[in-house]
Amino acid sequence: MLGLYVHIPFCSAICNYCNFNRGLFDEATKTRYLDGLRNEIHESPYRERGADTIYFGGGTPSLLQPDEIAALIESCRQTFSLSANAEVTLEANPESVSETTLKAFRQAGVNRVSFGVQSFRDAELARLSRLHSAERAKAAYGEARTAGFDNVSLDLMMWLPSQHVDEWLDSVDQAIDLAPEHLSLYMLEIYPNAPLKDTMARSAWSQAPDDDVAEMYLLAKDRLDQAGYLQYEISNVARPGRQSRHNLKYWSDGAWIGFGCGAHSTEGGIRWKNVAGIEEYLECLRRRVSTAVDVRRMTKDERLGDALFTGLRLTQGVDTLAIRARYGVDVLERYRDALAPFADGGLLETMGERLRLSRRGMLLAHEVMTVFV
Repeated sequence: MLGLYVHIPFCSAICNYCNFNRGLFDEATKTRYLDGLRNEIHESPYRERGADTIYFGGGTPSLLQPDEIAALIESCRQTFSLSANAEVTLEANPESVSETTLKAFRQAGVNRVSFGVQSFRDAELARLSRLHSAERAKAAYGEARTAGFDNVSLDLMMWLPSQHVDEWLDSVDQAIDLAPEHLSLYMLEIYPNAPLKDTMARSAWSQAPDDDVAEMYLLAKDRLDQAGYLQYEISNVARPGRQSRHNLKYWSDGAWIGFGCGAHSTEGGIRWKNVAGIEEYLECLRRRVSTAVDVRRMTKDERLGDALFTGLRLTQGVDTLAIRARYGVDVLERYRDALAPFADGGLLETMGERLRLSRRGMLLAHEVMTVFV
């Protein structure tokens, strides 16, 4: 079953750390963009294929009106064979929703909402130039519950400028107290062109030492274990049965089709992305030429490496028997010597026919995964 990703590139303000494909909200541009987006969906060469997830990412998809989201869901339903129990996720910022709009999004067909909270400490939110406060984040969560959402995810960020271990754990504890079904815990990555980089230099802010961020990660996961959450991926935990079905496609050798400017797709061993600029994307649609760029047909070895690279992000690891059946390769034999130092160091474990990272190994996942690329 395909996953469908729909990119909404509009934001009320640009966060100083963000490197996603986004721009400031403009009503006229939004109207033209949504017309183009629906056309791209309807003209998809994968029409009538089965799909069981829709993910509205951004940007800030919750800036759209509920009827606009409803129209996009309907376009997906008309074009694809959408399963009756499809997971439909909407990313949202706490300040961009209300109980009224959340109820309307729920009625439009959204059944999972993912809030970009990042922190429950106001000083940290200010450093990230976020528009909401900690109290607003909690209020938005409560409004989602009142609106009927029984599948809510919260994003948190660790390794923020001047953040200490106990401050990070305070945000984790506050998230646990709310009891969402899902939590994503990311390490802040500061890109060279991010305004936050200059702000940190001017303000003499720094990120914690590597040992501290390792402690942040491990202690947070321990607390989430104790609270009944199951870690299923390096950065993600969930209540049993509430893993993100859409995102699991990214890590389990699945297939997904992306719509909108900058959206990525993978299907049948072919990988591509759409042109990044809104105007360039709309011009392609107007001229009825492909929006896809960087189209790459992956070799068998590239597909194998990708399946191993992404599969190791999952706590259950890689099923080497399934890999052998799909790609004709004995992973444990081919990579035995290259993986031996990581196994000897306790970073990599073999559990029967499964190969997986230990929790401490997840902190050094990139070093392990480079074996496969």
